[in-house]
Amino acid sequence: MSSNSGLYGMPGDTPYTKALRAPSKIEDGKRIERPLSPWSASIGKRLFDLICVIIALPIALPILLLTAIAVRITSAGPVLFRQHRMGRHGEIFTIIKFRTMPVRRHTADRPAVTTAINQRFTPVGAFLRRWKLDELPQILNVLRGDMSLVGPRPKVPKHQSCHLASRPGITGGATVIFAREEVILSNVPSGHLDTYYHAVILPFKQMLDDDYMAKATFSSDIRIILKSLFRKWDDLDLSDLIPVQTSLVRPSVQTRISIDNTNNVPLAGTLHAQAVTLSGQLQAD
Repeated sequence: MSSNSGLYGMPGDTPYTKALRAPSKIEDGKRIERPLSPWSASIGKRLFDLICVIIALPIALPILLLTAIAVRITSAGPVLFRQHRMGRHGEIFTIIKFRTMPVRRHTADRPAVTTAINQRFTPVGAFLRRWKLDELPQILNVLRGDMSLVGPRPKVPKHQSCHLASRPGITGGATVIFAREEVILSNVPSGHLDTYYHAVILPFKQMLDDDYMAKATFSSDIRIILKSLFRKWDDLDLSDLIPVQTSLVRPSVQTRISIDNTNNVPLAGTLHAQAVTLSGQLQAD
């Protein structure tokens, strides 16, 4: 399946074009929630999640066990990493991952926004991150009803900017695009990383999440799951969203996201306005 095939069943369409074409849904500084698709919060989606997890358990359990052993014998500390995330209807739940970084005495020492160069990994941590094996324990979150297989990625409370009307997912449209986010964010100077993440990346993720919740179907979930399993990421041109080197200091008005080899679509008006605001902040620094 081509990385430019539509996640929502429209030939030639991509999450980029759909999010960038979509109305900003912001009036007078307030976000207007888009209607939820019938599938996004349906009983059918919940049954689909449970059936998939139960079928996958015979394969997943040996991988979980081997990964847990590898984490335990290669670094000191707990096997699992637990963190509070924002769930459906504002409910806080504890997400479960395999630990990929050394234990730190002070959590304040851990960067709020991680990149490929501002964090330390355990001996197996980088491998687990690369192949997304650290996310595998979240099938327990799915069984408990905290999460779905596909949905908006759950964020820490301070990064969740709007209400989630559906369960967050292990993977999703934004996950497929931002699969290598940490590598791409390495191009942003550390002094501006947090500002850039909140001004540009989070709003763009939110547009993708809104688009998913408004248009998700059974077939779109199948497409996203297959893309995730076979690592058919849609992030090949995402680096165009991150102005690099000297252009970061003065973000160009012509910043664009590549859709394919021949066509470009300008950033949505909301993101453009935020990029301009960020430009002023960076120049003031």
